[in-house]
Parts: sequence; C-alpha cells; structure tokens
Amino acid sequence: MSIESWENVAGRLESLLGRAERLLEEHLPGAGYDPSLFEEWIAFRWERRGRNGVLVPVRHPHLVDLDDLVGIDFSRDDLVRNTEQFVSRLPANNVLLWGERGTGKSSCIKGLLSLFAQRGLRLVEVERTDLSTLPGLLELLRGDSRRFIIFCDDLSFAEGDASYQELKTLLDGGLEERPENTLIYATSNRRHLMPEPMAENLDGEIHPEEAVSDRLSLADRFGLHLGFYRFDQATYLRIVERYSEKAGLAVARKDLHRDALRWALQRGQRSGRAARQFVDDLCGKMRLAETIRSVECSDQDRYS
Repeated sequence: MSIESWENVAGRLESLLGRAERLLEEHLPGAGYDPSLFEEWIAFRWERRGRNGVLVPVRHPHLVDLDDLVGIDFSRDDLVRNTEQFVSRLPANNVLLWGERGTGKSSCIKGLLSLFAQRGLRLVEVERTDLSTLPGLLELLRGDSRRFIIFCDDLSFAEGDASYQELKTLLDGGLEERPENTLIYATSNRRHLMPEPMAENLDGEIHPEEAVSDRLSLADRFGLHLGFYRFDQATYLRIVERYSEKAGLAVARKDLHRDALRWALQRGQRSGRAARQFVDDLCGKMRLAETIRSVECSDQDRYS
C-alpha cells in the first residue's frame, strides 16, 4: 500500500475516533472527566453535551468579599452557617435565595468560595435549560471527598414549562438518593419560582388548587428560604460608602450622598448593584480627570 493510501486510512481512523469520542460525551455522564480538575480549579460550569454534559473550569472565578455585602446581614449569615454545616459534614439544607434584583443574592453564593474553597468546597453553575442533565452531574460527583454546591442562578419557570419537575425530583430525591456531598443553591426574583396568574382555571382544570399546589411545591423543597428585600435610603448610602472607601475615593460625604441618590433616582432602584455601578462610574470619571490634568500639566511644562 502506498504512503498516500496509508495517510488516507489514518485520516479516516482519526475521523472515526473523533466521532466515537463525541458519542461518548453525549451518552456517558462526564466522559473524559479528570478528577484532578477539582484540585486545580474551585469553580465550574456544567455544559450540556448531547444527552449529558461536561465540567468546564472557570479559570477566573468572581471571588466576592462577603464583608462588602452591606444590609443583608441576616440572610448572608444564615447562608454562611448552612454552608459551614455542609462543609463540616453535618446536616444542611438546599437553599433558595429570593427577592429584589441587585440585592446580593448571587454575590452571597459566589462569596462562599472565599471562605470555604480551602476546605474542599467547589461551586458548579448550571443553567436552567440544562437541568435535565443534572442526574449525570450528580453521578459524576458522587463519592468525591470534596463538597459541591450546585448553583442555579436567576431560576424561574414560565407558564407551561415542565422542566421544574426534574429539579423537584433532585431536591427531594427520587428512587436514587442524591449524593450526600452535594447541595443545590438557587437564586430567584420570585419567591415561589413559578408564575402565579390571577386565573388558575384557564386550562380547564376541575381542581385548579391541585395544579397550583404542584407548581408551588418546588419552592417547598428548598429547606432554607432567605429573603432579600428592597434597600431603604440609609442602607443604600452605607453600601455606596463601603464601595467608595474600598476604591480609595476622596469625596466629601455630602457630595457622595447627593450624587449617589441622583444615580439611584435615574435608575429607579436603590440596590447594591446600583451602588457598585455608581462608584465604578464615579471612580472612572475622577481617574480620567486626573489623567487629563496630568497631561495638561506636562504640556505646559514642555512649552513654558
């Protein structure tokens, strides 16, 4: 056989091997999974591949300082306590963090890595659209010595969306028990995760209260519910002061408060997110002004 023929055969074999690997990824949970990933990385995304998924390391995780989260002390402290129990291999609950947008729900969960990563905690983010592949992820994590929080951010379900049934089974455990080294932490703007229309009998339900109960039972499966409420003005200004201090901004308190309130009014909300965006904007404007002054002074010195 000629060299050219051998090259053609080798090319076809390589193509077949590639197809076989893709099929394995689609049908076997965690195909190609390397346990050393959990030694090197502390945060992951679970991404759908065919019928299952793969773990993708987050190379630059957002490590939030929980001390920066002002005005949510009770909810934050309860979350830390529950996670401490979990990491210490004591009984702990799945957690639903619900409430106003921009109040620190997601940041609370991301901040847990700063406290517990050195003790074996790992965070795995799963999109709502990939919930059907969660059994594959749990099977992958089962038996590992580390502790895993499955993080479902901004979780909610539209009317007629039946994918919440998968999550219900995983939270309470179906025929197969959920691994003891995993918990599910979810955030949502909705207290019950599901829409609650005024008219519940539009679909011809003879017993509409049963349909309502079925949908609302999803939230009941989270053992710990932590509420995040709209900030009052004093709390919002405390958050602004905290971020301003960390940024090293030399601004009179009166001026800082005045501009921060104007910023919140323009956006229609007083939240931690709005406070952070205000300070970022103010910091950028002040640094830009300093740069422009420095350049102008240099030009004056050069031509004087």
